[in-house]
Amino acid sequence: MTGDLIRVAGLRVEACHGVFPEEKVQPRPFVVDIELRVDLSRAGSSDDLADTVSYAEIAHRAVEVVQGEPVDLIEHLAERIAAVCLQEPLVEAAQVRVHKPEAPVGLPFEDVSVSVHRERAATAVVALGANLSDPVMRLADAVRRIGTLDGVDPVMLSPVVETDPVGGPEGQPVYLNAVLVVRTRLAPHSLLARLHEVESVHGRVRDVRWGPRTLDLDLIDYTDPARGGSCRSDDPRLTLPHPRAFERAFVVVPWLLADPAGEQARRAWAELSGEPGREASRPVAGESGVRPGPAWPSFVAATVAVSSW
Repeated sequence: MTGDLIRVAGLRVEACHGVFPEEKVQPRPFVVDIELRVDLSRAGSSDDLADTVSYAEIAHRAVEVVQGEPVDLIEHLAERIAAVCLQEPLVEAAQVRVHKPEAPVGLPFEDVSVSVHRERAATAVVALGANLSDPVMRLADAVRRIGTLDGVDPVMLSPVVETDPVGGPEGQPVYLNAVLVVRTRLAPHSLLARLHEVESVHGRVRDVRWGPRTLDLDLIDYTDPARGGSCRSDDPRLTLPHPRAFERAFVVVPWLLADPAGEQARRAWAELSGEPGREASRPVAGESGVRPGPAWPSFVAATVAVSSW
């Protein structure tokens, strides 16, 4: 996880929270401290508010929660504030402390507080492709490296599939492709940046469209329960869902093999096949020009579970 932080400390709000009846009608002071884990590298370079999280907006939303419906426990209040923080797309984790300095303890005391730490729990779909320099080993090494990224946990990997090149220069070698499903606390742009770093290790250059490549990693889909499901982005740097993924059999077939119960994968398969009733079916080897590829090297199984045809 990035070490970058945004802190908002000492938000003081009068509100009515507590177990006792009088606490529900007599406002008392509550103090909120918020610490957000956010990758601030882009904002540090761009000086653009769009690349960071507005601490003013976070503060106002936290105050709205505290001033909202009364609750019994400050534990629940802290949980609700953390949930609001995680609705911000760039927040990877939220630490929320709620103080109740006038709690009815019945003894002299300085403060009562609770603290909760909550992390984003998104599911991301990564498409992998290569057709140069021992491509199956490059794909396997990419899977291994993705599995070591902080904040990324591989869940399921498709088998390797093989397809003929589409577009680009003539005479290219066949492509090997796969799809990896991961759980992540990283925001979409941060995850994409980490994937580009893995590509760079393998010498990836973007000079010929649809040209041969040592390694290609694309972020296809990003689903975040905290934000209501599959996330959409029209940012030129990252469009979500991937604008051409549903048209590419070499993405959709391994995606469905890796995530056969996934709503997005099943919908993509139905669209690609042109048969709306096929959401629940599995692709057949060789269908849509996608053939079984070579087996994964044995070390891959130590990194992630591998699905089959």
